[in-house]
Parts: sequence; structure tokens; C-alpha cells
Amino acid sequence: MDDRPRNLRTMLAEAKDTSDLMVDLAYAALYFGDPEMAEEVRELEKEMSELVHDMRRVSILAVRRPKEADGMAAVLQVISAIERIGNDAVDIARIVTYRLGIPEEFLADLSAAEEVSHRVLISEGSQMAHRSLSDLELPVVCGMRVMAVRRQRDWIIDVPGDLVVLPDDVLFLRGAPAGINRLRELAGAPPWEPPQLAEDTAVTDLDRAVDTLVEMKNISEVSVGLAYSALVLADRGLAAEVRHLEDRLDEMNDRLELWVLRAGAQELDPSQLRGLLQLSRAAEDIGDQAQQMVWLVETFDEVHPILRIALGESDEVVMHCPVAPGSAADGAKLGQLGLEIEPGFSVLAIRRAGRYLYRPRAFVRLEAGDELIASGPDEGRPMLADLCGYRLVRDDEGVDELVPA
Repeated sequence: MDDRPRNLRTMLAEAKDTSDLMVDLAYAALYFGDPEMAEEVRELEKEMSELVHDMRRVSILAVRRPKEADGMAAVLQVISAIERIGNDAVDIARIVTYRLGIPEEFLADLSAAEEVSHRVLISEGSQMAHRSLSDLELPVVCGMRVMAVRRQRDWIIDVPGDLVVLPDDVLFLRGAPAGINRLRELAGAPPWEPPQLAEDTAVTDLDRAVDTLVEMKNISEVSVGLAYSALVLADRGLAAEVRHLEDRLDEMNDRLELWVLRAGAQELDPSQLRGLLQLSRAAEDIGDQAQQMVWLVETFDEVHPILRIALGESDEVVMHCPVAPGSAADGAKLGQLGLEIEPGFSVLAIRRAGRYLYRPRAFVRLEAGDELIASGPDEGRPMLADLCGYRLVRDDEGVDELVPA
């Protein structure tokens, strides 16, 4: 790829976005049983390998004095962690490619995850047809962001904001389940019902394993988001929370393996159990890589500034916003605010009285003095600030600051 960026800061931001996309596409390929999407993950792995090689080469050339070695070693550690997350995505995609199998119970539970993957066909005459993605503002309007576009036989992975959506395009998106109906309405698609199973009061070992695996998926994704936040914000409290989540993933993986072995003794297709074990290993390793990144925050007084700059420039930004007294957020439940729909932000954690509540649920009520750590589209930052009682103002040096409204 001769047109790959050669600036380390830019390459780091691209690598982070690419690994995130690989994980999203891998789970979407699994959910929809789409071998073409799984193969696209493999293609992205090739690009990631070339990008990682270039970043390592540039990092080595950038070290001119011994005292610079520690800082650049930290950068190399983050590069390796991002590469491993991409490799875990490939392992998830292999479940589809090699037909390892996955229980229907998992796909049904996946529909109720905090963030879901979805695909939609654009109809002629719909509100989305012949309009650019930047004009549609899907992350703000419905809380869904476009991961990829399939146009006839071609795939568009690096989706630009000025891309004009055409009839018969298939959009692959990720976001809050609450935004799916609005998305399909805009695309002119019929209503959609997620996979569901018949009610069964008996809880089996397979049910326990599936529930645990869905939680492992959520926790692993949260741990990566918190790890990036910890690096950008140099927050040791967040780093400690990531370490706690990684410990939980280890414990859950051990329990899941036991339940899968027990389920294997029953009259079940063992091929489906192979897929569960592969998924659990990938989710556990993603948590390991998040821990590797925050180790830098816990160990060094100052992380190399290029990490904070590069990770802050990726497609999805991390915002740290306190809740002001009397604001719309003060006293409101997260579900009432609908942040996933508008401004399209996902709350990774709430810091309250020095402690963190990770991936808070819709029933959590915010209080004045809470600090939200949320990720979402750059264009949604002013709206999130406004809900929390602040205005986002850019100073003379081009730095955004929160000013009380």
C-alpha cells in the first residue's frame, strides 16, 4: 500500500480504528452468518500487518537518544496490543469461515447486548437514498455508526463522511439497539425483529455459558474503551478499573469452560460448543490487551504524548464531562437522556466520589458532580456538553474547553 500514512501519529489513529472495525465486522459476520464479512476481516488483517510493520520501523528510527527509549517502548507496546486485538477479531471471524458453529441461544442473546451490529438495505425513495453520510448524521439521529458499505460486489471499509448512499447499498452499522427501528425507517426497510427463542424455564449449563459469553463480549469491549480513555486522560483510576475487568474476564472464562464441558456431556452438537470456546478465548485476550495498554499509565509518570494525541484523533472520540447542578443530566436516568440516540454517545463509565461505575445501565440516575466518560462521534460533543450543563468553547490555541452554561 503505497498510500499508507507515514506519520506515526496518523498511523496509530488508523490502527486503532482498524482494529475496532475488525472486531465489529467479526461479530457482525457471526451474527448474520456472512462469510463475505468474515473474509473482509482477513483482508483487514493484511492491511493491519503492513501498518504495524511501518509503525514499528518509524518508532525505531525516531529514537535518537537512550532517554527516549522508554517512551518509544511504551508506544511499541500499544502497537502490539492493537495488533493482538485485530488478531482476536480474525479468530472470531474464523468461526464463520470454518463453520465451527455457534448456538442459536447466543445469537438471540446478542440481540439484547448494549451495542449491536446491524445491516440494512437502502430503498429507492427512502430518506437515506442519494444523501451523504455526513448529511444524515446517523450517530446523532439514531445512535448507529456505519462500519462498512457493500455496493453490489464491492466493499467500502474506510467509509468517508462525504459518501453518497445509493439505493441497493447495504450498510453495516453498530450502535444502540434502541436506534434500529429509526434507522430502518430512514432506509425504507421493513420492521425487523431480533432472533428469539421459545420460552423455557429450565436453565441449562449451555444457557449459563451463553449468558456469560455475552457478558464477556460486553466487558472486553468496555475494557478496551476504558484503556484508550486511560491513555488519553492519563487516569490511573481508569487503569485500575481495566485491571479489575481483566480479572473478571479470567474468572468468567474459567466458569464458561466448565459449563461448556458439562453441556458437552448432554445430547448437544459438539460443533456449536467449539464456537463458544473460540469466542471466549478471543474475548478474554482482548481484555488482556487492554490491560497491557493501561500498565503504561500505572507504571510511568508520563505516557508518551503521541499516544494521547493519536488516540484522541481517531474516528470515535472520548469525552470526559462532569454533570453540573441544575443541568438536564442532573437527576435524570441514563435511559431518559437517550444519549445513544442523540448525541450518539455511549457512556463507558461514571466517576462518582472517586470510584468508577463501568458501562452503567439505563436505570442509573446521574447526580451533580458525576463525571461521564463517554465515546462517540466528534460532532456530538457540543450536545453532550449542553446536556451536562456546559458549552464547548475553543480557545485561541485551538483547544476545546468546557465552560459552564
